[in-house]
Amino acid sequence: MNDFMMIAVKEAKLGIKSKDGGPFGAVIVKNGKVISKAHNVVLKKKDSTCHAEMEAIRKACKLLKTYNLSKCEIYTTGKPCPMCKSAIQWAKISKVYYGCSYADAKAIGFDENSGNSKGYTEKQIEKFLCIDLYSEYTSKKGKKY
Repeated sequence: MNDFMMIAVKEAKLGIKSKDGGPFGAVIVKNGKVISKAHNVVLKKKDSTCHAEMEAIRKACKLLKTYNLSKCEIYTTGKPCPMCKSAIQWAKISKVYYGCSYADAKAIGFDENSGNSKGYTEKQIEKFLCIDLYSEYTSKKGKKY
């Protein structure tokens, strides 16, 4: 068994035992060394963004004092949901190893594909007001992307 995935599984079991959230764990590794590990704490923190991957990314960024985790990889017990996948990509992590698929998650009540989007709508408003913010930002020196 992969040692890093085993750590992710142990994290998920800790979350199950403590009733912090769903059965998900994640580990971020850099150069063969564990940087952070976490489990789902959605219920504990009453915050829908507190998935295992998100928590592991937050911890790794804090520890490494950077938002750029490009030299890292992540091991997670479930295929990252769209939110977590986006966060992984924004953090510049390019390698993801996962255990269970979306179909596996759906079989236990987690629908990663729908995102619980019933009734969800989007509408663009006040574009020019917000474009001014973008212009203000681009005029600043020393900005980072």
